[in-house]
Amino acid sequence: MRTGMRQGPEIWIRGPVAVPETAPPEPAHPRATARAFSWVGLHGGAGVSTLASVYGGHDSGRAWPGPADPRSVLLVARTHAAGLDAVVPAVEVFRRGEAPHGLDLNAVVLVADAPGRLPRPLVQRLRTVEALIDVYRVPWVPEWRLGDLTGRPPRETEPLARLTGGPR
Repeated sequence: MRTGMRQGPEIWIRGPVAVPETAPPEPAHPRATARAFSWVGLHGGAGVSTLASVYGGHDSGRAWPGPADPRSVLLVARTHAAGLDAVVPAVEVFRRGEAPHGLDLNAVVLVADAPGRLPRPLVQRLRTVEALIDVYRVPWVPEWRLGDLTGRPPRETEPLARLTGGPR
């Protein structure tokens, strides 16, 4: 060691460190429970009943949830022009505080109205919606159209499944 150099404190512990016998027990980690949601359709045929069946939660149809229903709302619309155009006014109802007291808008769920990609004009409408609020997209599922809700949901919906605590 050179003279004139200062040495700092020893930071390495050598050998095993004993745990004190009076160490408090580790805290229990509470298990997270899935948040309950009310699915609210913005137009007829939005897919509320199917989504509630697949992912759980309360099927509110096109009505606001009642007092005994979950207060967290997921608005549902199809990805056709009328469906996308219904989203912005509905989100504004929450922003202006005009939704029933105690309801909390969590996100918008957009259900594909047909297989394949959206046409450019609909993509532009979709971007407007995504700029306002979190959006979860559900692709076209042929089995659901036939009433078969028993299969595994599409992998593209895993974020929605995590949010709702539904099947993954």
